[in-house]
Amino acid sequence: MDFIKELLKEPDFWEGLGLLIVIAFFLWWRVPAFLAAALDRRAEAITKELEQASQIRKEAEQVLIEYRQKASAAKSEAEHILRETKEEAERYAAEAGAQLQAQMERRAKMAEQQIAQAEARAMLEIREAAANAAAAAAEKLIAAHLDETKARALVQDSIKDLGAKLN
Repeated sequence: MDFIKELLKEPDFWEGLGLLIVIAFFLWWRVPAFLAAALDRRAEAITKELEQASQIRKEAEQVLIEYRQKASAAKSEAEHILRETKEEAERYAAEAGAQLQAQMERRAKMAEQQIAQAEARAMLEIREAAANAAAAAAEKLIAAHLDETKARALVQDSIKDLGAKLN
């Protein structure tokens, strides 16, 4: 019994006994089961959150892929439009160049025609001036070399020939 009295005086004994009572109380009230259930619920909630995060990540990856495809398609469309615009601009430039060339050729032809007309008028004026000068010179020569008898004979011959030339 001394042993038990000595044991009852030891603080370690009481600490151990108190610990056993607390453990027994926890077991009696099913605290480990409650803790396990709480931990299981928390684990399930975490699992659901992870699944949701995984699903959101998959959706985000799908959206990213779609946007990359749309961006690629938009870039391709922009390149196509740019290429068509350049081709159309080159076509318009070629047409404008051809129209300008044709207009220059028409104007050159018109200028050549105007030059030819001016040359023809100038030649006519030169011929007229030459004819007038020749007539004046002939008149002076005839007046200088023709006496009155020769002039009368020449006028009478002309009058005779006039009837034949008029018919």
